[in-house]
Amino acid sequence: MNKWTAEIIGTFNLVFFGCGAIIVNDLYPNTLGHLGISLAFGLIVMAMIYSIGNVSGAHLNPAVTLGFAVAKRFTWKEILPYWTCQCLGAIIGAALLKFLFPSHTTLGATLPSVPLFKALITEIIFSFALMFIILNVSTGHKEKGIMAGVAVGGTIVFAALVGGPISGASLNPARSLGPALLSGSLADFWIYILGPCVGTYLAHPFCSIIQGNECCEQPNEEQTHGK
Repeated sequence: MNKWTAEIIGTFNLVFFGCGAIIVNDLYPNTLGHLGISLAFGLIVMAMIYSIGNVSGAHLNPAVTLGFAVAKRFTWKEILPYWTCQCLGAIIGAALLKFLFPSHTTLGATLPSVPLFKALITEIIFSFALMFIILNVSTGHKEKGIMAGVAVGGTIVFAALVGGPISGASLNPARSLGPALLSGSLADFWIYILGPCVGTYLAHPFCSIIQGNECCEQPNEEQTHGK
């Protein structure tokens, strides 16, 4: 139960602070800028990894949970509870933003600014990079350790900086779901399910090529049931 609560809180913070940065920048122009928004997403992910990485693994992302399961570091039977908690946290975060900023129309939703197939490819590439890095710095299915937060948070910053103007750089179905659902911006939402899931699915084979058998670990009791 503690790990599910951790995923709810972690994903709530990701959406509230990350999308909140977008909203604040829109309502108060030149407050943060593109760099500031990118840093907000990366820093909150980093903070959550150091806060709850030892409890739930700080996935905060259904596509990352899928990637760990594909890599045999996470049991398939626990995917649905994790996904449910991540989506719930994202929806609560977006709902609070809607309450605080009712005049904002998109609530920081990820919206493509290029043709859909280009946005989809962007999501796949950056999600692949994110999962590849996570697999190489995590322990089992848990993102924890002295440098794991820096590596993963830094990847989020770079992805937001480069991919943000193209596809919104979601890399995360839950992060996109909350704002899309609360703002009604669901037209192109499928991109932010398919792209991240394909990208994280593809990361494991390449990690295996580089790391060998060490990349693929069977979940043990602690990894499966938490502390």
